[in-house]
Amino acid sequence: MEDDVFSLIGPKKYDVPWKVLEKQGWIAEALCTEIRAPLAEELRMEYAVAELREKFRISSENPLKNNIIRQLLIKHDGDNVLVIGQYISQLKIISTELNAPLITGKTSNPEREKLFGEFKCGDLKILVVSKVANFAINLPDANVAIQVSGTFGSRQEEAQRLGRILRPKHGENRAHFYSLITRDTRDQDFAVKRQLFLTEQGYQYEIHDYEDVLKEKEI
Repeated sequence: MEDDVFSLIGPKKYDVPWKVLEKQGWIAEALCTEIRAPLAEELRMEYAVAELREKFRISSENPLKNNIIRQLLIKHDGDNVLVIGQYISQLKIISTELNAPLITGKTSNPEREKLFGEFKCGDLKILVVSKVANFAINLPDANVAIQVSGTFGSRQEEAQRLGRILRPKHGENRAHFYSLITRDTRDQDFAVKRQLFLTEQGYQYEIHDYEDVLKEKEI
């Protein structure tokens, strides 16, 4: 597919690492953090006997991630936060717990535009979004993204989701990208693959443990 694109538009002529653009102020400074949680005890037997693909879903939907979200929202009170995930069932639970609206592919365009408008003007501080956040949504003031699940090892998706919060900001030109991972599971295996593109661009992920986050240690 890449060869087909180049045959139509010609080869890439210029490529600038994201970190160079960050230093020049064209995009926000991004602080990337991975927070690793244990798999919830009630899911461990189900995970142990599941097929590989199902193991990924079980670990991705780990309910202990919801505790981390609540802690991060305390830390980022007043910020403009996107909670992004792959699985609608997981996102519905998060949306209900946070009392925050959920946008999916089934959300009507008028409703979607209404919620985006409220987010842009500051009336709405938290949005829960599905894979629609991977593509062209224009939310320039979003400065925190919390990723709760993703599409296996998709490096493109990781970059797209970080890109949602990289628009230059007024004042402190800084954004925070959190990836919530279930420790020692397929979720963690694929997280390493997803992060490859961004590490190649010069980004580093700080690693924090679930237990430290809940003790309100510095994130």
